[in-house]
Amino acid sequence: MIAILKKGRLYILAMLCMGCATRNKIDSPVDQVNPYMGNISHLLVPTYPTIHLPNSMLRVYPERQDFTTDQLYGLPMIVTSHRGRSAFNLSPVDRTDKTHFNNVYSLDYDNEVIKPYLYTSNLQNGDMDVKYAPSHQSALYEIRFRERYAPSLILNTQSGTISVSGNKIKASQNLDNKTIVYLYAEVNQQPLQVGTRNDQGQLDDQVTSKSGDQVAAILHFEPGLELLKIRYGISFISVEQAELNLRREIKDYNLELLANKGRDLWNYALGKIQVKGLSKDDEALFYSSVYRCYERPVNISEDGRYFSAFDGQVHTDERPFYTDDWIWDTYRATHPLRLLIDQEVESDIIQSYVRMAEQMDQFWLPTFPEITGDSRRMNSNHGVATIADAYAKGLRSFDVEKAYQSAKGAIEDKTLAPWSAKPAGWLDDFYKTHGYIPALKPGEVETVPEVHHFEKRQPIAVTLGTSYDEWCLAQLASQLGKKEDHEKYGKHALNYRNVFNSKTSFFHPKDKDGNFIEPFDYRYDGGQGAREYYGENNGWVYRWDVPHHIADLIDLMGGRDKFIENLDQTFREPLGKSKFEFYSQLPDHTGNVGQFSMANEPSLHVPYLYNYAGQPWKSQKRIHQLVHQWFRNDLMGMPGDEDGGGMSAFVVFTMLGFYPVTPGMPIYVIGTPFFNESQITLSDGNKLTIKAQNLSKQNKYIQSAKINGKDWNKAWFAHDDIVNGGLIEFVMGPYPNKEWGAKMKDAPPSFKY
Repeated sequence: MIAILKKGRLYILAMLCMGCATRNKIDSPVDQVNPYMGNISHLLVPTYPTIHLPNSMLRVYPERQDFTTDQLYGLPMIVTSHRGRSAFNLSPVDRTDKTHFNNVYSLDYDNEVIKPYLYTSNLQNGDMDVKYAPSHQSALYEIRFRERYAPSLILNTQSGTISVSGNKIKASQNLDNKTIVYLYAEVNQQPLQVGTRNDQGQLDDQVTSKSGDQVAAILHFEPGLELLKIRYGISFISVEQAELNLRREIKDYNLELLANKGRDLWNYALGKIQVKGLSKDDEALFYSSVYRCYERPVNISEDGRYFSAFDGQVHTDERPFYTDDWIWDTYRATHPLRLLIDQEVESDIIQSYVRMAEQMDQFWLPTFPEITGDSRRMNSNHGVATIADAYAKGLRSFDVEKAYQSAKGAIEDKTLAPWSAKPAGWLDDFYKTHGYIPALKPGEVETVPEVHHFEKRQPIAVTLGTSYDEWCLAQLASQLGKKEDHEKYGKHALNYRNVFNSKTSFFHPKDKDGNFIEPFDYRYDGGQGAREYYGENNGWVYRWDVPHHIADLIDLMGGRDKFIENLDQTFREPLGKSKFEFYSQLPDHTGNVGQFSMANEPSLHVPYLYNYAGQPWKSQKRIHQLVHQWFRNDLMGMPGDEDGGGMSAFVVFTMLGFYPVTPGMPIYVIGTPFFNESQITLSDGNKLTIKAQNLSKQNKYIQSAKINGKDWNKAWFAHDDIVNGGLIEFVMGPYPNKEWGAKMKDAPPSFKY
């Protein structure tokens, strides 16, 4: 049995269980997914309408300049990383149209329809119809010529090798870090003539294999041919393995059968959460968000083997190997969501982190593992939060000792400087001695070699992020019986206090002499992306970045009333500049409500913080406003960079009615439900049902609650309260119940050891 089907992920069994019934059910979960949601961005990178199976190696999306263009860059074969470009392109052309077989042929498209498991479109002003369906490591194209073409196919590689023999094509493309992706393809018809593209852009039938940049194979077919089908397999191991992957997964050229299998797999995955919404748009928003959570990471195991870019070797391991996971984005909610509905996959992902650490030159937990290795992007080392969260919630099926040691090494021995894989240096020694990352004084020149020339030091972001990471280490150390480490990292977890300015109640950058940088504007100072002091977001966002000890942040700000006042002002403080000026400096800081940014991950927990200060009703109000303002079932329905599940998981949790504010602490903070009834099938098969009586768009306030029949006045609940399933009941109303969850004892816990 191949690795992708091992260890309980028996998709074939799921398909047999559901059979054809799901294909004919109009409102099944996959039918409510809108891959186009967010394809036009407000400013930065939008979402992409990705066609793939859940967490599978083969992903594609139509490649074009942006959604508004009417041309494709050929037909894609595989996207090798989230938001990356395709390796290889396939172009069907009419050779009688004096075609020069250029490397990537521009294709007009129209009437495009995308589902997670199927792509259809008309090409070349209606002259051709194309259909596409993927499996895990192979796929099938079907091209129907509506006009009497003399059809040819071009398959290119940007940098690699290509060869053609009869109806078979073999190709490779070089990626970064000595990673190579391989392709094996077959066409259902024998061509009249084959060869490679020559320097004049025409077929050279004397040369059937080439290597280099922008090389392509060309196949000429009989004039008047109506239908071509192309099936192919991909691999990161070899072209021979690519052929094996194809033969294992696709036995014939039946695209309808393949698409139906994909449809069933998606219904199985998405159907782990069933919702009954107030509107079809709400349901579409929800299931489109769940779909985004399955785009990454991807299982790259092939018949019990996988290529690892972390050491450049092919490994044999029956346990699946996952990569392409931007942990800075996904640790916050995507991983906690997977812990609820698929612990086995989550365990394999964490064990993959451990193997990455073992395979790299230094035994350091990865931060941005990709197909081509760890790119070490963003700041801090938040993989430790994913590990701590899993262990705190009872997951034991991964090597926690090695996971702990690799996380400790990443924090202690690797530099804390953002976007760097260098060993620790002066900046890190300063942090260990003084408990904060020092900021440069105005005009001071950077001399620390570990600091990235563009990303800067980000001293507040790194100090706060590392305080949280060390809190996570302290949790693991305690559970593993490492008393000294527990005490050490528990103290370090309070380092955020070292940069708190009690006069302003903001986290304020300090220089190496211990002086706050003055004068200072928390909206604008820090240069491009505020990176000289913060990171992508300004001081108003990082004011709240202490998820492990909100109770202490309340005390630092002067108590509950002052905390609420500051929180309110975050949503009310004006930009202070024109939008053009503000976003020119802070392009990631979009989706604004005042100085709050709905579009960037450090803000995701902020609307839930009213629960900690005795006003849960304000969280309920804010959450409803934010979701309906910024997330919609349309082309501009995402406020910023989605990052492959990072923001979508926020939507999923929020619409269910709760959110994991502090990964590593096994609790959920209550928001407000968006559905009359939701049912979550937990990893062990037990059901958690959430009901909201009297719910409407106006009735967004919780009047009372019960969990498993018990009256519930706390603004949070523990993982243990729901891990075996059960029933959460809310009674909703149009006005706030300002007593519910308001007492000090009802606030979510902070900083537990």
